[in-house]
Amino acid sequence: MEESASRVRMAARMSSPADRLARYVLASPDSYRRWEAEHDRLMRAVSRETRFVGQVMALRSTAFALVHRKAMMEYMGERQLTGAKRMRLFQLFYGCRDYSNAVVLAHGDFVRCSSSYLCTHHLAERLMHDAAFDEPMRLYERFFAEYFGGFCDVELAESEEERQRVAPLAALRPLLKHRLTEAREAILAMPQNPTREWREVTIRKPTGDTQRMRTIFGDR
Repeated sequence: MEESASRVRMAARMSSPADRLARYVLASPDSYRRWEAEHDRLMRAVSRETRFVGQVMALRSTAFALVHRKAMMEYMGERQLTGAKRMRLFQLFYGCRDYSNAVVLAHGDFVRCSSSYLCTHHLAERLMHDAAFDEPMRLYERFFAEYFGGFCDVELAESEEERQRVAPLAALRPLLKHRLTEAREAILAMPQNPTREWREVTIRKPTGDTQRMRTIFGDR
């Protein structure tokens, strides 16, 4: 926890997108205390493991959960949702909660999750020297963004034209979910310091024939 707190304080001197988000945590004592309490619960799930390998696996699982929790706000930013689409996205995940209140809650959760995700990478690299947090975890982030983005694109489609455009995404959903599950299992199974390049990274690297799928909102 001390190492995590130190990493968040470093955000004041850093300029990466993750650090800029972490500075929101430092903006007030209340926001910092709330992040600290939530992050402490996450780290207790790691520290309660008595064996080092168990702590490595627990930190990887924590990172997966944080990727999932911050996905909605990242999707909204990538698609640049406004107006009715934005409101429908919050209704999809927050139900009948007051829209303004839901936005405040979602932004706060996103900032804290992003800050904790930054800390998991710091701990994995500085203390655990875990290679899974290099390219494999970045690949998992991309896979989840594609799966989550496809899910939201389908759910937010309203007009007949939009529904026709996202029909292929709906059909691909089981395949995208299977790919995500495979990546997660491969990351959990990989050694802390693999002796060769991770196979999933090798076979999934984009080539000249590989393009991102278009969405109902177009490429951004």
